[in-house]
Formats: sequence, structure tokens, C-alpha cells
Amino acid sequence: MISRETLTAVAAVPVKDAVRLRGQFPGVMFTECGEDDVPARLEPMLETPEHLFFLFTNVSGHCLEFTRDYDLATGIVIAARAQAGD
Repeated sequence: MISRETLTAVAAVPVKDAVRLRGQFPGVMFTECGEDDVPARLEPMLETPEHLFFLFTNVSGHCLEFTRDYDLATGIVIAARAQAGD
């Protein structure tokens, strides 16, 4: 389970480095990617000018999947926004 407060705290950390975040938020899984790596149909749970934040779960036991349910969430996807001209 990941709370809204945890997601907000993660978004407030200046450096979005999954290794550093794991140290600050034990028990939360993190993965990083680019905005273009996430299906456009998915709505982020939180946005900043530099990143989009999505929740994921591994409740099925074998595959990770995006979720909008904080109670099922086990991790956070941090997607760096594409820069203009990229």
C-alpha cells in the first residue's frame, strides 16, 4: 500500500533517482522511464513539470501492472517528461 502522502513526498524529492528513493522510502518499489514508455491512455496519479507519477502493483504475483488503487499499489513509476524538441 502506498499513500497519497507518500506519493506527494516522492514527487517533492529534488532528484528522481530510484536508488536514492529506495533508501528514503523503504518498502516502496521504484522504476524510472521516459514519458513515451508509458501508454498515452494512462492518466498519471501525480504530475510535476519534470515528471509523471504512476502507481503499480504486483498483486497478481507474476506481472507488474499499473493501478489507480492506493491500497493495491506496491511501487511508483517515475516517468521523465519528454523535452520539447526531443
